[in-house]
Amino acid sequence: MAEVTVSELAKSVGAPVERLLKQMQEAGLSQKTEDALVSDEEKQTLLSYLKTSHGEESSGPRKITLKRKTTTTLKTGSGSARKTVNVEVRKKRTYVKRDPEELQQEEEAQAEAERIAAETAAAEEARARKAAEEKAAAEAAEQAEIERAKAEAEQRKATSEPEESLAEASPEPSESNREAAPERSSFVDDAEEIRRRAQERRKAEEAQREAEMKAQEEVRRAQEAARAERAAAAAEAPQPEKDAAKRKDRPGHVKEFDDDEGSKHRKRAGKGKRGMGPKKNSKADLYAMVEEETESEEVLARRRSVRAAHKASNKHAFKKPTGKIIHDVEIPETITVGELAQRMNVKSGAVIKQLMKMGVMATINQPLEQETSQLLVEEFGHNPVLKSDDEIEHKLEEELGVRVKGDGEARAPVVTVMGHVDHGKTSLLDYIRKTKVASGEAGGITQHIGAYRVPTSHGEVAFLDTPGHAAFTAMRARGAQCTDVVILVVAADDGVMPQTEEAIQHSKAAGVPMVVAINKCDKPEADPERVKNELAAKDVIPEDWGGDTQFIEVSAHTGDGIDELLEAVSLQAEILELKAVVDAPAQGVVVEARVEKGRGVVATLLVQQGTLNHGDLVLAGQSYGRVRAMTNELGQKVTAVGPSSPVEILGLDTAPSAGDDFAVLEDERKAREVAEFRAEKERKEKLQRQQAAKLENMFANMETDQKKILPVVVKADVRGSLEAIQSALMEIGNEEVEVNIVSSGVGGITENDVNLALTSGAIVFGFNVRAAAGTRRLAETEGVEIRYYSIIYQLLDDVKGALSGMLEPERVETIVGIADVREVFSSPKFGQVAGCMVTEGTVHRNKPIRVLRDNVVIFEGELESLRRYKDDVNEVRNGMECGIGVKNYDVKVGDQIEVYDVKEVARAL
Repeated sequence: MAEVTVSELAKSVGAPVERLLKQMQEAGLSQKTEDALVSDEEKQTLLSYLKTSHGEESSGPRKITLKRKTTTTLKTGSGSARKTVNVEVRKKRTYVKRDPEELQQEEEAQAEAERIAAETAAAEEARARKAAEEKAAAEAAEQAEIERAKAEAEQRKATSEPEESLAEASPEPSESNREAAPERSSFVDDAEEIRRRAQERRKAEEAQREAEMKAQEEVRRAQEAARAERAAAAAEAPQPEKDAAKRKDRPGHVKEFDDDEGSKHRKRAGKGKRGMGPKKNSKADLYAMVEEETESEEVLARRRSVRAAHKASNKHAFKKPTGKIIHDVEIPETITVGELAQRMNVKSGAVIKQLMKMGVMATINQPLEQETSQLLVEEFGHNPVLKSDDEIEHKLEEELGVRVKGDGEARAPVVTVMGHVDHGKTSLLDYIRKTKVASGEAGGITQHIGAYRVPTSHGEVAFLDTPGHAAFTAMRARGAQCTDVVILVVAADDGVMPQTEEAIQHSKAAGVPMVVAINKCDKPEADPERVKNELAAKDVIPEDWGGDTQFIEVSAHTGDGIDELLEAVSLQAEILELKAVVDAPAQGVVVEARVEKGRGVVATLLVQQGTLNHGDLVLAGQSYGRVRAMTNELGQKVTAVGPSSPVEILGLDTAPSAGDDFAVLEDERKAREVAEFRAEKERKEKLQRQQAAKLENMFANMETDQKKILPVVVKADVRGSLEAIQSALMEIGNEEVEVNIVSSGVGGITENDVNLALTSGAIVFGFNVRAAAGTRRLAETEGVEIRYYSIIYQLLDDVKGALSGMLEPERVETIVGIADVREVFSSPKFGQVAGCMVTEGTVHRNKPIRVLRDNVVIFEGELESLRRYKDDVNEVRNGMECGIGVKNYDVKVGDQIEVYDVKEVARAL
């Protein structure tokens, strides 16, 4: 924006020129006249000044408040007692932006506080150390003073003992006794001085007691010193009896009061005032008494100090939380009340009480839905963390999906050859191997791996050998899509056969494009047009007829049309635009697996993405392990395999199933965890399938808002019986239910039929045919029901019964009683009560009612009360009077109360 004058700026902002000039001068700008120019920078400076002067900041809002409201609907009860409760949860959080200067000041204040605390702790420690040293020095000096006083007392006593003995023996006081009186007063003065010093020492100890309690280590050392001092004091304490014995035994010692008069004098000395003991007549005894008193006070003081320190050190370490602890509670799809309470760290009774407030009656072992559990956790103030049961699988899929992102490279198509028995599938594959693979590499291909790669003019093609379609069906039953193109082989001299129809069904169900190879065209009786007509009847339309399926006439015996067949497959692959990432950990599907003696688990893998290297950790379905050896389709050892390549590996712990996905992982612990989770999940799903596959429970798995279909697989002994059963089954049903024949054929029940029934959730019907032992074991393992019949009417009756059970029952209403309202009363307990006369049938208390006025229904509901005189009754018969309270409605005189009953009647086809 160009510069403007002050007058133009004042006009644009709607302010006087003088006021604007004054504000610009206050902001520190140089403009002083209305013709002065103002630049963009100066405008910003003026704007910042104005914001600051008005108390605003240019840094944006300092506080923001976020609100969230969630509404959830809970349904409780059933029938007429069913209620819907809307639960609304509101949350409000306010976030305040703090000033960086305030934060810096708080950090500096916190650092200063920490420094002051450290200095204070160091000063306390030094002060405690100094006090301990002063105390030790004082005790040493006092002990030296006491020893010196003891020595002087002994010396004076030794010199004064003869004189004291003579003075006591004479009845008259002598001059020596008078001279000893001042000496005794000096002894008292010395004792007072010692007591004073002891009191001062006790005061000093009390002053230092708090420092000793703070430093527990010093207290412990003081305790050890106190014990040592007590032991020394006990050893050095004067013992009168021993000292007297020693004095008597000393040479030159004069015995005191050995005569009878002395004994009497001692007896008289022992007597005196009540409560008084014998008099002390020596300075040593006085010092001993003061020392014992001082020592006892020292011991008590030390004991009090030790007791206080022990009490302080024995304080309980638990501290009550100052605030509520908020947990992050993981909530799976289903969780019991007890487990949820344990994760929230609350009592189960509190959780059940909260559920009752929400209108849900539950016990401690009752499972809760994830939404209800989330509401409970939020009510208790914790953070709910929703967790899916398949979370580990989702995380693995996300991790594997990230690896294969990016622009991939073109890869070879994977082709499966299918068709009827003896239509030339094996001969066609053998001819392709012999002509398109070098002669040195041709041997042992099919025996080693059942898959191989063929070079063509349009690139390489990977073939899968699936005899009997068992592997293909097993893969599709587990949701695997490893085939890009299907070659349908049909003999020109035989036409479409039952297994040809199965191949068409498998291909369409998997959504895989087909290329039809009409084989044996070199025979004289070959009729390709017949094959086209029969396939067109099965919705396989040739391209030259306006369809989308390529038909190639070939001969596995002469080799005619083989190149055109491979070219058609390559063209179909180009249309699909098949690509794969090479520089990534390998991913793919398991073609087959077996256990060989001496080698262990041998698994055939088809790599679809990335590169598989020797030593990689492979997770395949419920199996995992490191690749110990790899061999290609020629039996040669390899170290790396790219996309669209079959390979045979060793090293898995168990044999995976055909169709299981495999991937290369880095963490062995994670691989083991996923494998165990898949095993547990398959076990649960198998139990569910065993219940769902039963004919009686089939209708429970159907959706109520769609047409219900019963899928079946039919096998019969002859073609005529099969066609009759099919036509009869197609006629059973109506606009609500019908029968869907997934597959049908002539012959015994095979494993392929069981796999197909498992995939589509169907039931297998066998008419005059049986399943082999291996097929029965497979059906029992997978939970597929097989039913045998020899009479067609029994089969049709069972199907009709199953379809009838899938029909919604019919509701039939029956009027059971009518009561006329004769009078209306008001009751303080029940509100409005109608006095009625039962005119027809019986009035029941627990049945629904209608209120009719002029033969028009005006209300539908239920009774609140039914009384006969003053008694509550359950029913009132015809011709009796009664009192009726209608719930949530006020009736009038002349109305009719109609009581009816609703019954559900099973429908039949």
